[in-house]
Amino acid sequence: MLQPYDKIALFMEGHLQSDYGKMGFGVLRYAKNEIVAVVDSQFAGQDLAKITGIPHQAPVVNSIEESQKKGANVLIIGISPSGGRIPKDWLVLIEVAIKAGMSVVNGLHDLLSQRFQDLCQGENQWIWDVRVPQTTPPIATAKAATLENKRILFVGTDMAAGKMTAALELFDWAKKENIDSGFVATGQIGITLTGSGIPLDAYKVDLACGAVEEAVLAEREKEWILVEGQGSLLHPGSTATLPLMRGSCPTHLILCHRAEKSHLKFPENIKIPPLKDFIALNEALVNVCGTYPKAKVVGIALNTSALSETEAREIIAKIEAETACPTTDVVRFGCEKIGHAI
Repeated sequence: MLQPYDKIALFMEGHLQSDYGKMGFGVLRYAKNEIVAVVDSQFAGQDLAKITGIPHQAPVVNSIEESQKKGANVLIIGISPSGGRIPKDWLVLIEVAIKAGMSVVNGLHDLLSQRFQDLCQGENQWIWDVRVPQTTPPIATAKAATLENKRILFVGTDMAAGKMTAALELFDWAKKENIDSGFVATGQIGITLTGSGIPLDAYKVDLACGAVEEAVLAEREKEWILVEGQGSLLHPGSTATLPLMRGSCPTHLILCHRAEKSHLKFPENIKIPPLKDFIALNEALVNVCGTYPKAKVVGIALNTSALSETEAREIIAKIEAETACPTTDVVRFGCEKIGHAI
């Protein structure tokens, strides 16, 4: 994992304004390590905050070599494309970085350690393939339902709807409020940022519930356990919601939604139903067979980044009236409303 002294170069080539750049955007927003450069030749020399909307002042540079001159010793692959594959034209550049002595954090399904490990030079250089399960978990048996704490699961209307962002924002808020909280990372970004967690989509289906259960039980002493969500019940390519529900046996659900969206990003023909109906669907599924009968959606975290502040406040009020759920954009307006609801 990353050490406090590691200095990061974020490799974003061609994706600094792409939805596939969410790994990099998460690192920019939440990484504790110093980010000394962002590599994207399309935007080299431009203002990072203006490009991304994220208040970070790391310089955007033209090449990996330039990032090394800024002091970077770790290269983080900053994209999360559909299918989790590394672009073929990136492999040559990654090889150059490793030969130059840089360590690499890779959150994609294509494993770099198998290809490049022999190029590493000594103990201080490494390749971290984040999406490799570290344990073989037991089959889940709903043990989390016996815990007496609050287990908060983030569910979404689509991929990239803000589940990780909402979870990390609420986790920070809870710590500031002196609530003893744990965070269960379930995807490559959360694992990279926190140094622990489970790459849920890399587990065999029969083991996925057990992996979630094991991670939640490891935080059993915490007053709140925040479980990072993945995928969506609406998405035909996602199987993540069921193991998250079964493994964590949540007491609370937070619904995450991109405020401007009426259909999935892809496939575009799938319409997002009224949020009240989607809430009912998630509550019915999480409560089936009495896994945890009282679990409810207690808040809605909207991503309003595509809207003006006036438009954002209007849609927050509209959705709050329609669903009777506390609703906000946790990045734009803070977590208090949802935190107090929990």
